[in-house]
Amino acid sequence: MNLTFRRSSYSGSRNNCVEVAFRKSSYSQGKTQNCVEVADLPGGAAVRDSQHPDAGFLVFPVAEMAAFLADVKRERL
Repeated sequence: MNLTFRRSSYSGSRNNCVEVAFRKSSYSQGKTQNCVEVADLPGGAAVRDSQHPDAGFLVFPVAEMAAFLADVKRERL
C-alpha cells in the first residue's frame, strides 16, 4: 500500500500538526487515468484526483461516503 503523508490545512502554526494519508482507491482502474485517492478521516473520507493532487480534495461525512460507495457497488453511478 502506497501512502503519501502531507501536512493538513487543519494543522496549527505550532507543533500540533495533522497528517493525512492518501491511498489509491480500490475502485480506480490500473490501466486508465481515471484514478482517485482516498484518505480516511475521523468523521468521513477525503477524495482527490491522483493526476492533480495539489488541486485540493473533497471531504465527505461518513453517511455520504457510505451512500456513495453503496451506489457504486450496485453500479448505479
